[in-house]
Amino acid sequence: MIKRSRGVANNMSKGIQFLMKKNKIDVIMGYGKISSKGIIDVTAADGQVSTYECAHTIIATGGRGRTLPNIPIDGTKIIGYREAMVLPTQPKTMIVVGSGAIRVEFAYFYNSIGTKVTIVEFMPRIVPVEDEDISKELEKSFKKQGITIMTNASVESVDTTGTGVKATVKTDKGNIVLEADILLSAVGVVSNIENIGLEALGVITDKGKVVVDSFGQTNIPGIYAIGDVSPGQALAHVASKEAIVCAENIAYMEKKSTHKPEAIDYGNVPGCTYCSPEIASVGMTEKAAREAGYELKIGKFPFVASGKAAAAGNTEGFVKVIYDAKYGEWLGTHMIGMNVTDMIAETVLGRKLETTYKEVLNSIHPHPTLSEAVKEATAMAYGEATDI
Repeated sequence: MIKRSRGVANNMSKGIQFLMKKNKIDVIMGYGKISSKGIIDVTAADGQVSTYECAHTIIATGGRGRTLPNIPIDGTKIIGYREAMVLPTQPKTMIVVGSGAIRVEFAYFYNSIGTKVTIVEFMPRIVPVEDEDISKELEKSFKKQGITIMTNASVESVDTTGTGVKATVKTDKGNIVLEADILLSAVGVVSNIENIGLEALGVITDKGKVVVDSFGQTNIPGIYAIGDVSPGQALAHVASKEAIVCAENIAYMEKKSTHKPEAIDYGNVPGCTYCSPEIASVGMTEKAAREAGYELKIGKFPFVASGKAAAAGNTEGFVKVIYDAKYGEWLGTHMIGMNVTDMIAETVLGRKLETTYKEVLNSIHPHPTLSEAVKEATAMAYGEATDI
């Protein structure tokens, strides 16, 4: 499995290399550092330093897994997400610290191949950034699959002196000790902004991120930042869009293009979690919408009532839609179930076009499909459901 996953990733990487050549982009391998504005020093693997001049510099150095001081990653017994992707042997038992997207994906994967998995989450519920109903559904599903879940709990210390790991976990009922072969700690992302020359240039950073405007421009003209080093969501599709917007804006400012790009709406970025059941969401959660002062129309359509889900033998989950009661504005959608990561784009596009519930109800969705659930949830929100 590991060999196949790395093979898929390598083939995608080769595809990017091909596109670089196709578009006549020079790729310089090495460690880059901005020595001064428009001057980049690149240290090659053999230690040789070459200097390059440029009119514009885009910082896209990505991020790495965050480490906790009381859980030092050693790469063997205490691992991060990178090590989790390439473990040479399957662990019999695993402790997963945290329950964000990456953590629940690995928890699902290793549990599905027979590893006994325990999730330790500091917050009161797993996947805490998701809508509360999604969290409850995933927890119910994970427990059914055999995953042990501990919420309102935190790993205080880890002992690796034995054959495996012993984690002391603080709970509301006192401390307990968990034992496992491996402990996975993947608690967020840290931006790679050290030692690349930002301080000497005077580039402003805040909370470990490079401060940029709507088009990736820093406070220093000609210096830009996109992806995990900038304040937007640390997602691949966000970084890709930021790169396009940044490059198009540079071309526009240089008068090499008449197309001025549109700034990214970070409130309409879809999030996807690739466990099973899958999770997909965009826009406001119910809690956030109520706190913002909206009166709401909420509809939820369970996949148990879906003909396509029943035919596929997977009726787990639901689609939840949230609308503003006053104007019918589509505030958010939250999905959990089979293939929902392929369905969320409808909401993203609809919100982009300022679609209301009326357009959704009056758009014919094909039957039988999972996507019908979006329309049916909307119908339930407005008391117009006919199929449940």
